[in-house]
Amino acid sequence: MTISVMITTKNRAADLHRTLQVLQKLSPSPLEVLITADGCTDDTVEMLKAEMSKTEMKHLKVIVNETGRGSVASRDRMMREAKGDLVLALDDDSYPEQLDCLDAISSIFRLRSSLAILHFPQRTDEYPETLTQTDFGPEQPTRSFANSGAVLRRSTYLKLPGFEPKFFHMYEEPDYALQCVGAGYEVIYSPVITIRHHYSGATRSEMRNHHRHSRNEFWGVLMRCPFPQCLGLAAYRIFSQFRYACKRGISWVLREPAWWWQALLGIPYCLRKRQVISWERYKIWLQLK
Repeated sequence: MTISVMITTKNRAADLHRTLQVLQKLSPSPLEVLITADGCTDDTVEMLKAEMSKTEMKHLKVIVNETGRGSVASRDRMMREAKGDLVLALDDDSYPEQLDCLDAISSIFRLRSSLAILHFPQRTDEYPETLTQTDFGPEQPTRSFANSGAVLRRSTYLKLPGFEPKFFHMYEEPDYALQCVGAGYEVIYSPVITIRHHYSGATRSEMRNHHRHSRNEFWGVLMRCPFPQCLGLAAYRIFSQFRYACKRGISWVLREPAWWWQALLGIPYCLRKRQVISWERYKIWLQLK
Protein backbone atom coordinates (compact mmCIF):
# COMPACT_ATOMS: atom_id res chain seq x y z
CA MET A 1 0.00 0.00 0.00
CA THR A 2 1.29 3.46 -0.86
CA ILE A 3 1.74 6.01 1.93
CA SER A 4 1.64 9.80 1.75
CA VAL A 5 2.82 12.05 4.59
CA MET A 6 0.99 15.26 5.49
CA ILE A 7 2.11 18.12 7.73
CA THR A 8 0.56 21.51 8.42
CA THR A 9 2.88 24.20 9.74
CA LYS A 10 2.91 27.81 10.85
CA ASN A 11 6.04 29.76 11.73
CA ARG A 12 8.17 26.86 12.94
CA ALA A 13 10.71 26.60 10.13
CA ALA A 14 13.49 25.12 12.27
CA ASP A 15 11.23 22.38 13.66
CA LEU A 16 9.88 21.57 10.22
CA HIS A 17 13.38 21.40 8.72
CA ARG A 18 14.44 18.88 11.38
CA THR A 19 11.38 16.74 10.61
CA LEU A 20 12.11 16.82 6.89
CA GLN A 21 15.66 15.62 7.53
CA VAL A 22 14.26 12.54 9.28
CA LEU A 23 11.64 11.89 6.61
CA GLN A 24 14.41 11.83 3.98
CA LYS A 25 15.90 8.81 5.79
CA LEU A 26 12.73 6.68 5.82
CA SER A 27 13.18 3.36 4.02
CA PRO A 28 11.10 2.74 2.05
CA SER A 29 10.34 6.37 1.24
CA PRO A 30 6.79 7.72 1.28
CA LEU A 31 5.03 8.23 -2.03
CA GLU A 32 4.87 11.97 -1.32
CA VAL A 33 5.24 14.50 1.46
CA LEU A 34 2.52 17.16 1.46
CA ILE A 35 3.10 20.28 3.54
CA THR A 36 0.73 23.19 4.03
CA ALA A 37 2.35 26.44 5.10
CA ASP A 38 -0.66 28.04 6.75
CA GLY A 39 -0.29 31.81 6.94
CA CYS A 40 3.44 31.66 7.67
CA THR A 41 5.24 34.97 8.21
CA ASP A 42 8.71 33.57 8.94
CA ASP A 43 11.09 31.92 6.44
CA THR A 44 9.15 28.64 6.23
CA VAL A 45 8.17 29.02 2.57
CA GLU A 46 11.70 29.98 1.54
CA MET A 47 13.10 26.97 3.40
CA LEU A 48 10.61 24.68 1.67
CA LYS A 49 11.49 26.05 -1.76
CA ALA A 50 15.13 25.28 -1.03
CA GLU A 51 14.23 21.74 0.04
CA MET A 52 12.14 21.18 -3.09
CA SER A 53 15.17 21.94 -5.25
CA LYS A 54 17.02 18.93 -3.82
CA THR A 55 16.91 15.69 -5.79
CA GLU A 56 16.11 13.61 -2.70
CA MET A 57 13.06 15.80 -2.00
CA LYS A 58 11.43 15.52 -5.44
CA HIS A 59 8.36 13.99 -3.76
CA LEU A 60 7.82 17.13 -1.62
CA LYS A 61 4.64 19.06 -2.45
CA VAL A 62 3.91 22.40 -0.82
CA ILE A 63 0.60 24.24 -0.44
CA VAL A 64 0.85 27.88 0.66
CA ASN A 65 -2.09 29.57 2.38
CA GLU A 66 -1.23 33.27 2.28
CA THR A 67 -3.93 33.82 4.91
CA GLY A 68 -4.19 31.12 7.57
CA ARG A 69 -7.11 28.75 7.09
CA GLY A 70 -6.31 26.71 10.19
CA SER A 71 -4.73 23.31 10.68
CA VAL A 72 -8.05 21.44 10.34
CA ALA A 73 -8.96 22.85 6.91
CA SER A 74 -5.35 22.39 5.81
CA ARG A 75 -5.36 18.71 6.76
CA ASP A 76 -8.74 18.17 5.14
CA ARG A 77 -7.42 19.54 1.84
CA MET A 78 -4.29 17.40 1.99
CA MET A 79 -6.32 14.27 2.76
CA ARG A 80 -8.39 14.90 -0.35
CA GLU A 81 -5.41 15.69 -2.58
CA ALA A 82 -3.11 12.91 -1.34
CA LYS A 83 -2.36 10.08 -3.77
CA GLY A 84 -1.43 7.41 -1.22
CA ASP A 85 -3.71 4.64 0.00
CA LEU A 86 -2.70 5.68 3.52
CA VAL A 87 -1.76 9.08 4.93
CA LEU A 88 0.70 9.49 7.79
CA ALA A 89 -0.27 12.65 9.68
CA LEU A 90 2.53 14.44 11.53
CA ASP A 91 3.08 17.81 13.17
CA ASP A 92 5.96 19.97 11.99
CA ASP A 93 7.80 18.97 15.19
CA SER A 94 7.10 15.20 15.15
CA TYR A 95 8.42 12.21 13.22
CA PRO A 96 8.63 8.39 13.46
CA GLU A 97 11.59 6.99 15.40
CA GLN A 98 11.75 3.79 13.33
CA LEU A 99 13.09 4.44 9.82
CA ASP A 100 11.47 1.26 8.45
CA CYS A 101 8.05 2.16 9.89
CA LEU A 102 6.18 2.43 6.59
CA ASP A 103 6.46 -1.28 5.83
CA ALA A 104 5.15 -2.18 9.29
CA ILE A 105 2.24 0.24 8.89
CA SER A 106 1.30 -1.08 5.45
CA SER A 107 1.29 -4.67 6.71
CA ILE A 108 -1.17 -3.86 9.49
CA PHE A 109 -3.61 -2.07 7.18
CA ARG A 110 -3.44 -4.89 4.61
CA LEU A 111 -4.50 -7.39 7.25
CA ARG A 112 -7.32 -5.26 8.75
CA SER A 113 -9.77 -4.03 6.15
CA SER A 114 -11.94 -2.28 8.76
CA LEU A 115 -9.02 -0.29 10.19
CA ALA A 116 -9.54 3.45 9.55
CA ILE A 117 -6.99 5.02 11.92
CA LEU A 118 -3.82 3.64 13.46
CA HIS A 119 -2.01 5.85 15.95
CA PHE A 120 1.07 5.49 18.08
CA PRO A 121 2.68 6.36 21.42
CA GLN A 122 4.75 9.52 21.54
CA ARG A 123 7.98 10.44 23.24
CA THR A 124 7.30 14.11 23.86
CA ASP A 125 8.92 17.01 25.67
CA GLU A 126 5.45 17.95 26.86
CA TYR A 127 5.61 14.89 29.14
CA PRO A 128 9.34 14.33 29.91
CA GLU A 129 8.74 10.92 31.52
CA THR A 130 7.88 9.52 28.07
CA LEU A 131 11.34 10.29 26.72
CA THR A 132 12.81 7.24 28.46
CA GLN A 133 9.64 5.15 28.63
CA THR A 134 9.91 1.63 27.20
CA ASP A 135 6.46 0.15 27.89
CA PHE A 136 3.65 2.03 26.17
CA GLY A 137 0.94 -0.51 26.94
CA PRO A 138 -1.02 -2.89 24.71
CA GLU A 139 -2.81 -2.29 21.45
CA GLN A 140 -6.39 -1.13 22.05
CA PRO A 141 -9.34 0.65 20.40
CA THR A 142 -9.66 4.35 21.27
CA ARG A 143 -12.07 7.23 20.77
CA SER A 144 -9.47 9.74 19.60
CA PHE A 145 -5.94 10.05 18.23
CA ALA A 146 -3.31 12.72 17.62
CA ASN A 147 -2.55 14.07 14.17
CA SER A 148 1.06 14.42 15.32
CA GLY A 149 1.43 10.67 14.81
CA ALA A 150 -1.37 8.73 13.11
CA VAL A 151 -2.10 6.93 9.85
CA LEU A 152 -5.47 7.33 8.14
CA ARG A 153 -6.94 5.14 5.42
CA ARG A 154 -7.78 7.63 2.68
CA SER A 155 -10.61 5.64 1.08
CA THR A 156 -12.44 5.60 4.41
CA TYR A 157 -11.87 9.31 4.90
CA LEU A 158 -13.48 10.10 1.55
CA LYS A 159 -16.62 8.16 2.52
CA LEU A 160 -17.17 10.22 5.68
CA PRO A 161 -17.57 13.96 6.38
CA GLY A 162 -13.91 14.09 7.46
CA PHE A 163 -12.23 16.93 9.32
CA GLU A 164 -14.63 19.84 9.87
CA PRO A 165 -12.94 23.00 8.46
CA LYS A 166 -14.98 25.34 10.68
CA PHE A 167 -13.12 23.95 13.70
CA PHE A 168 -10.03 25.85 12.43
CA HIS A 169 -7.81 24.20 15.06
CA MET A 170 -8.40 21.52 17.73
CA TYR A 171 -10.91 18.66 18.19
CA GLU A 172 -10.90 17.35 14.62
CA GLU A 173 -9.38 14.08 15.87
CA PRO A 174 -12.14 12.92 18.28
CA ASP A 175 -14.81 14.15 15.87
CA TYR A 176 -13.36 12.12 13.01
CA ALA A 177 -12.78 9.10 15.26
CA LEU A 178 -16.48 9.29 16.18
CA GLN A 179 -17.38 9.29 12.50
CA CYS A 180 -15.26 6.18 11.99
CA VAL A 181 -16.67 4.28 14.98
CA GLY A 182 -20.17 5.36 13.99
CA ALA A 183 -19.67 3.81 10.56
CA GLY A 184 -18.30 0.57 11.98
CA TYR A 185 -14.59 1.19 11.40
CA GLU A 186 -11.72 0.67 13.85
CA VAL A 187 -9.61 3.35 15.54
CA ILE A 188 -6.61 1.58 17.05
CA TYR A 189 -3.73 2.65 19.28
CA SER A 190 -0.66 0.47 18.70
CA PRO A 191 2.90 0.59 20.05
CA VAL A 192 4.20 -1.01 16.84
CA ILE A 193 6.20 2.21 16.28
CA THR A 194 6.86 5.33 18.36
CA ILE A 195 6.73 9.00 17.46
CA ARG A 196 9.27 11.57 18.63
CA HIS A 197 7.35 14.77 19.32
CA HIS A 198 9.51 17.73 20.23
CA TYR A 199 6.35 19.73 20.99
CA SER A 200 7.50 23.25 20.21
CA GLY A 201 5.90 25.97 22.30
CA ALA A 202 6.01 28.42 19.41
CA THR A 203 2.59 29.71 18.26
CA ARG A 204 0.80 27.75 21.03
CA SER A 205 -1.51 29.31 23.64
CA GLU A 206 -3.04 27.06 26.29
CA MET A 207 -6.07 29.24 26.89
CA ARG A 208 -6.75 29.82 23.20
CA ASN A 209 -6.50 26.09 22.53
CA HIS A 210 -8.84 25.39 25.47
CA HIS A 211 -11.42 27.81 24.05
CA ARG A 212 -11.17 26.29 20.57
CA HIS A 213 -11.34 22.73 21.88
CA SER A 214 -14.37 23.57 24.05
CA ARG A 215 -16.21 25.37 21.26
CA ASN A 216 -15.50 22.64 18.73
CA GLU A 217 -16.48 19.89 21.17
CA PHE A 218 -19.84 21.63 21.65
CA TRP A 219 -20.28 21.99 17.88
CA GLY A 220 -19.34 18.34 17.45
CA VAL A 221 -22.20 17.29 19.73
CA LEU A 222 -24.65 19.33 17.66
CA MET A 223 -23.41 17.82 14.40
CA ARG A 224 -23.14 14.16 15.44
CA CYS A 225 -25.26 13.34 18.50
CA PRO A 226 -28.93 12.29 18.02
CA PHE A 227 -31.88 14.11 19.60
CA PRO A 228 -32.76 14.29 22.47
CA GLN A 229 -29.43 13.00 23.85
CA CYS A 230 -27.59 15.94 22.27
CA LEU A 231 -29.30 18.38 24.66
CA GLY A 232 -27.97 16.74 27.79
CA LEU A 233 -24.55 16.02 26.32
CA ALA A 234 -24.11 19.60 25.08
CA ALA A 235 -24.95 20.93 28.56
CA TYR A 236 -22.50 18.48 30.12
CA ARG A 237 -19.71 19.58 27.75
CA ILE A 238 -20.20 23.21 28.80
CA PHE A 239 -20.18 22.25 32.47
CA SER A 240 -17.09 20.02 32.22
CA GLN A 241 -15.07 22.67 30.39
CA PHE A 242 -16.10 25.33 32.92
CA ARG A 243 -15.03 22.98 35.70
CA TYR A 244 -11.62 22.67 34.01
CA ALA A 245 -11.36 26.47 33.79
CA CYS A 246 -12.09 26.71 37.51
CA LYS A 247 -9.13 24.44 38.20
CA ARG A 248 -6.86 26.75 36.21
CA GLY A 249 -7.72 29.90 38.17
CA ILE A 250 -9.83 33.02 38.20
CA SER A 251 -8.35 34.48 35.00
CA TRP A 252 -9.50 31.39 33.10
CA VAL A 253 -12.98 31.56 34.66
CA LEU A 254 -13.39 35.22 33.69
CA ARG A 255 -12.47 34.49 30.07
CA GLU A 256 -14.52 31.30 29.74
CA PRO A 257 -17.62 33.08 28.28
CA ALA A 258 -15.54 34.02 25.20
CA TRP A 259 -15.99 30.58 23.68
CA TRP A 260 -19.65 30.39 24.75
CA TRP A 261 -20.45 33.32 22.46
CA GLN A 262 -18.50 31.80 19.57
CA ALA A 263 -20.31 28.48 20.10
CA LEU A 264 -23.73 30.15 19.99
CA LEU A 265 -22.92 31.96 16.76
CA GLY A 266 -22.01 28.65 15.13
CA ILE A 267 -25.23 26.79 16.01
CA PRO A 268 -27.05 27.49 12.70
CA TYR A 269 -24.04 26.21 10.73
CA CYS A 270 -23.83 23.06 12.86
CA LEU A 271 -27.50 22.30 12.37
CA ARG A 272 -27.10 22.64 8.59
CA LYS A 273 -24.09 20.28 8.65
CA ARG A 274 -25.75 17.81 11.04
CA GLN A 275 -25.01 14.15 10.17
CA VAL A 276 -26.18 12.08 13.11
CA ILE A 277 -24.49 8.96 14.47
CA SER A 278 -26.87 6.36 15.88
CA TRP A 279 -27.06 6.46 19.69
CA GLU A 280 -25.94 2.84 19.88
CA ARG A 281 -22.70 3.61 18.00
CA TYR A 282 -22.32 6.93 19.82
CA LYS A 283 -22.41 5.11 23.17
CA ILE A 284 -19.76 2.68 21.97
CA TRP A 285 -17.52 5.65 21.11
CA LEU A 286 -18.16 7.32 24.49
CA GLN A 287 -17.10 4.16 26.33
CA LEU A 288 -13.73 3.96 24.58
CA LYS A 289 -10.63 5.42 26.20
